[in-house]
Amino acid sequence: MNWKPLSLVLLCAGLALPAGDPPGFHFWSSSELKGFSKSLAPKINDQKIATEQIATVGNYLFLMAHREGPGQAEWHGKQADIMVVQTGQATLIYGGSLVDGKTTAPDEMRAASIRGGLQKKLAPGDVVTIPVKTPHQLILEPGKEFTYLTIKVTE
Repeated sequence: MNWKPLSLVLLCAGLALPAGDPPGFHFWSSSELKGFSKSLAPKINDQKIATEQIATVGNYLFLMAHREGPGQAEWHGKQADIMVVQTGQATLIYGGSLVDGKTTAPDEMRAASIRGGLQKKLAPGDVVTIPVKTPHQLILEPGKEFTYLTIKVTE
């Protein structure tokens, strides 16, 4: 028997097998993302937020956040935020200017509030993009919870 043709067929078949997910590929199911509300709730800090970085790919950072109270106003000098709401409701205040903003890290500022901003009500399934250098703040009603995926894109 001539083994060369059979060997060639087997070699080609082996090369055609899937090699698994390509580098940088991630999949999170809807139920997995919603489940972060339960896993992060016990980790709430004194500012009423718990976060967990779930992946970094190139200039993208994926972060899950769970809030049980309003957050500080934020300003990012080099990162845009894309938020995907998983559970709960909140009001996003965006634009305007930080009231007495303080630098907390390079290209990062925080403040207690925003002056002159616009408002959007956010609910599960909503997606919002916040451009670089845009003040933004999440406000929750007392007793409410809010869980969301943030994709931070560094310019």
